[in-house]
Amino acid sequence: MTQIMKNGMLAVLVALGVLAQGINEARATISIDLVNVGNAGNAADTTTYGAVSYNYAIAKYDVTIGQYTEFLNAVAATDAYGLYNTVMGTDLHVAGIARSGSSGSYTYSAINNGGSSANRPITYVSWFDAARFSNWMNNGQGSGSTETGAYTLNGATSGIITKNAGAIWYLPSEDEWYKAAYYDASLNSGSGGYWAYPTRSNTAPGNVTGSAPNQANINNGVYSVTQSSSYLATQYYVTDVGAFSGSGSAYGTYDQGGDVWQWNDAVVSGSSRRIRGGSWFTAADVLQSSISVDVPPTAETSIFGFRLASVPEPSTVGLVLLAGTGLMVWKRRKFTL
Repeated sequence: MTQIMKNGMLAVLVALGVLAQGINEARATISIDLVNVGNAGNAADTTTYGAVSYNYAIAKYDVTIGQYTEFLNAVAATDAYGLYNTVMGTDLHVAGIARSGSSGSYTYSAINNGGSSANRPITYVSWFDAARFSNWMNNGQGSGSTETGAYTLNGATSGIITKNAGAIWYLPSEDEWYKAAYYDASLNSGSGGYWAYPTRSNTAPGNVTGSAPNQANINNGVYSVTQSSSYLATQYYVTDVGAFSGSGSAYGTYDQGGDVWQWNDAVVSGSSRRIRGGSWFTAADVLQSSISVDVPPTAETSIFGFRLASVPEPSTVGLVLLAGTGLMVWKRRKFTL
């Protein structure tokens, strides 16, 4: 290939890359940071959980109030599926989301309580709310459908729905969630093993925010935010995601212990889903790998939230097809669709 041809192809690829980037930016309004979880084929823990035979990615943080607000503003002007719980606007303990207007023209905004709540984890979300958020992410955000994609819901607000093959964004399986929280490939002289707590520790964490190791948003006699045992009506108790910056898992996830319980995709006894991780309201021992709780998928409380999982990010730039053109463009997969 001559240098002129190389230069010409490069120009085409650059131009198409800019076009693809423009399309991507127009469609996406939020970005979710992911960490890759490798070490495929790891053994299960003594609890029988944590073995995953493939590489995957999981969100570094819980889905935030700010991200969920963007979701509501994109798809819930009418809110036919009850994605907004009105308590989000009144429970200042979790300082959530205010809704304005009337059905057909609802708008949503993050509440300011002791500062902006936008970077705190969303709460009062059911498994179905989380599944619809996953579908929206799969379908490019914006006006993307909430009813198909990772999960075929088609209006369902009860029952058990399983993940579709080929999902890009989805709720992690229990094994995926567990591995990201507790597994550490460097343990046992490099043969791998599991911590008891998702803060890379076998001892119960403290609850002081900041860069100290082995800390989490829990109630160990005092609340983390206030360092007081008093439970105040207007005080928020959730912390910004990643506030315990020295207490990540071995893979670099944060708040898989404390802040809010997190939905995973496990189906229990045919009628329940599973949550893990404990919350700002629970004691430290609940964060242990041996603890999980089974709840109805419709449950919504001030201590339930979620994070997403996804396909792993490629380690190198790859070629993808620009839809509808048949032309190939260079594009690195980002954390948004």
